[in-house]
Amino acid sequence: MIIRYALFEGKIHPGQEGEFRRFVKERLVPLWTQFPGAEEVRVLDGTARDEGAPVYAMALAIRYPSMDACNAALQSDVRFQSRDVTGELLKMFTGRVHHHVFEANEYAPA
Repeated sequence: MIIRYALFEGKIHPGQEGEFRRFVKERLVPLWTQFPGAEEVRVLDGTARDEGAPVYAMALAIRYPSMDACNAALQSDVRFQSRDVTGELLKMFTGRVHHHVFEANEYAPA
């Protein structure tokens, strides 16, 4: 399985945390959950970190069954729509967004 992360490295503008989270839930999650081939969509809100670690305000993780499915989603109309809406979100954020793709392996705890 493939998981593609969008990492929001940086900070939400002070006082806009609630608005930022609402915007994600109301405007972006409905688009992200329409990505073709997506098996799971997770939004992770940064809450704590090790001292000296970079600040990640949010991470988006979308799971796909294969790299082909991930690539198809990246070319979809709904993905381009979500990029436009994300531009609005970034007005409440200082930092950068970068993407990483991982091949995931799952193991049950002992």
